[in-house]
Amino acid sequence: MHSHLLPGIDDGSPDIETSLQLIRGLAALGYSKLITTPHIMWDMYRNTRDGVLRKLELLQEAVNQEGISVEIHAAAEYFLDDHMEELLRTNQPLLTVSGKMVLVEFSLAHAPMSLKDILFEMQMKGYQPIIAHPERYIYLANNKEFYEELKEIDCLFQLNILALTGYYGKSVQELAGYLIKKGQYNLVGTDLHHHRHLEALKTPSISHSLSKLIETGKIRNSQL
Repeated sequence: MHSHLLPGIDDGSPDIETSLQLIRGLAALGYSKLITTPHIMWDMYRNTRDGVLRKLELLQEAVNQEGISVEIHAAAEYFLDDHMEELLRTNQPLLTVSGKMVLVEFSLAHAPMSLKDILFEMQMKGYQPIIAHPERYIYLANNKEFYEELKEIDCLFQLNILALTGYYGKSVQELAGYLIKKGQYNLVGTDLHHHRHLEALKTPSISHSLSKLIETGKIRNSQL
C-alpha cells in the first residue's frame, strides 16, 4: 500500500518497462495486490489526481498485456505542504489508499509547525491520515511523546518493511523497533522505488519479522 511504480511521475520508476520489471519482482515475492502511491509534493512533483489516474490506466494496460497476475491500484503519498492545505480548503477529492484513508508524509528534517492543523483539517473533511514511515523521522527519537500525540488524534502508522533490516540506518531500525513494541503500526508497505529496494526485500529475516508483526492482529493490509 506504499510504492512508487507509476512510470515517469516521481523519483520511482522512470518508465513502463522498469515498472513492469518491479511488478514482476513483487509478484515473485508473493504480492498479489499493489496500491502504488506516487508523491504529490508541490515543490518537486506537481502530480494531480487526474494525472495519477491516467498513469495508472497506462500501467494497468501494460500489466494486462504482459499477463502479470497482480491487481494494481493507485493512491498518492501527499506531502503536508501549502498545496495540500489548498486541496483541503477547496474541497478537492484526495486519492485514498482504501475508503477514506490517505497516505501522508512530512519533512524528514523537522516537523512542520502546521502539521497537526493539516491533519485536523483532513479529519474534518472525513479522511483518516496514514503517517508514512514514522520511523524515518529520526528527530523524533528524542521526542517520542509526539508519536503518542499523533496516535491520540487517530492517525494510522505505516511501517516501511526495509526499516526492519537496517536499510535506512540503525537509528531508523531502532525507532521501528520502538514503535513495534508500542504496538503503534497499523499498516506495512514496501515504499519500493527501484531495483535496489526490490533486492533488499529478499532479505531472509524480513519474513520472520513481518510474521510476528502480523500476529499482533493490528496490521490492516488484508482489509484494503
